[in-house]
Amino acid sequence: MRSVLRIIGFSLVVLIIILLVNTFRLTSHQLMNVPPAAPINVSDSAIQRFAGAIRIPTVSYTDYSLTDTTQFDKFITYIRASYPLIHQRLNPQTFNQYGLLYEWKGRNPTLKPILLMGHYDVVPVIQGTQGMWKRPPFAGIIDDGYLYGRGTLDDKMGVMGLLEAVEYLLKTNFQPERTILLAFGQDEETSGQRGAQTIATALKQRGISLEYILDEGGAIKTEGVSGINKPVALISIAEKGYLSLELTAIGKGGHSSMPPAQTSIGMVAEAVSKLEHNPFPARLDGGADQLIDYLASEVPVEKRIVFANQWLFSPLIKKLIAETKSGNATLRTTTAPTIFRAGAKDNVLPIDAVATVNFRLLPGDTVEGVIGRVKEIIDNDSVTVSILGKGNNPAPLSSTENFAFQTIHKTIKSIFPDVIVAPNVMLGATDSKFYAALTSSIYKFSPMPMTEAQTAGVHGTNERIRVKDYRNAIWFYVTLIKNSQ
Repeated sequence: MRSVLRIIGFSLVVLIIILLVNTFRLTSHQLMNVPPAAPINVSDSAIQRFAGAIRIPTVSYTDYSLTDTTQFDKFITYIRASYPLIHQRLNPQTFNQYGLLYEWKGRNPTLKPILLMGHYDVVPVIQGTQGMWKRPPFAGIIDDGYLYGRGTLDDKMGVMGLLEAVEYLLKTNFQPERTILLAFGQDEETSGQRGAQTIATALKQRGISLEYILDEGGAIKTEGVSGINKPVALISIAEKGYLSLELTAIGKGGHSSMPPAQTSIGMVAEAVSKLEHNPFPARLDGGADQLIDYLASEVPVEKRIVFANQWLFSPLIKKLIAETKSGNATLRTTTAPTIFRAGAKDNVLPIDAVATVNFRLLPGDTVEGVIGRVKEIIDNDSVTVSILGKGNNPAPLSSTENFAFQTIHKTIKSIFPDVIVAPNVMLGATDSKFYAALTSSIYKFSPMPMTEAQTAGVHGTNERIRVKDYRNAIWFYVTLIKNSQ
């Protein structure tokens, strides 16, 4: 018995030593001693141009017939007048009339171009909520240091900020070594097929290979990162895939006074219940592990021990992360029933019942794999599973060790020296997915400090941006272009 206790005791000592060694061997991934970016003068007229862009309601609808494309015409006319040097020198091209591509030729043709992108369409304001806005959503009003309006965060900030940055550089006679491409879509909020997909196809046909892509996405999270009292700049190194499935059951119908043991509604409801009670497994290797790796050296020592030893504490880490909705979504392919259609009268059994379930695929999962697992969980041949629309697999994780990530990291530190930089996986989808064939280095980052309240404004009520933050965004884009040479 004593020998057993000795072995156990020795093993515990060895384990503790391993845990401590791993913890104290941690090195920070943060770039140190980054010099401040050269300051630039962002004029008040730049703010007014941004406000003017917000006043043009470039709303896109899934049903394209509802989209008022005259507003797209107004927006394009507006930016042509606002940024004359860009439209004189950057070979502007349009795709499907409203998708925009600009090419700023670099001096060194051996260097791969970079692509900086965004979209100028915005989501509608929900009917009946206009009165809940502090300032009207399309008035472009500045109040108490904030510019209010639909698109201030998603994503006219990115489009106008990039245009301001390039116009500024052109005025200073800056000439890039590598070619800079700007691509702005008009339908990112619906499908991206008329804008980004068409532009990406054209670039692929031209044989373009890119050094990296930067799209909208991760922001500077100013609160809500447990154990860290500094803002965290999240550079998304991937985004989740997308899939919607329809679950359909066919019954015999008839009078509700003589129902069968299970109706078509019952079969579909049971299938949905099974999916909700059997979520996809949590995984750290879909990108969460890299986020943890970057944050490990920045948290208090008790958490550092856990983060530095994922091999042992991964179950605990998963449990901690999964306590919030966003954290849970970071760990797994998510399952979300969104639509249910069945029946027309309260005393008539419906023949068919259909439920739509939306899945956001974690990197490492596939459309085919999700469909297979769904059928396995439902385990009912009476419920058919079919794809709604077109699903897409998640792109592979982009590297954090290459020129692109380090350049973005360096640029963030030069503008926002007090933030912690970390990679993450974007839970939503962007236009950048269409460009995956042009580079393996796709990143999503919007240079904006975001509180929880501001985050709620994206696609919501009172979307707004601090004027100071927009000035810094322009500064960021100017510096990024310079650093990318």
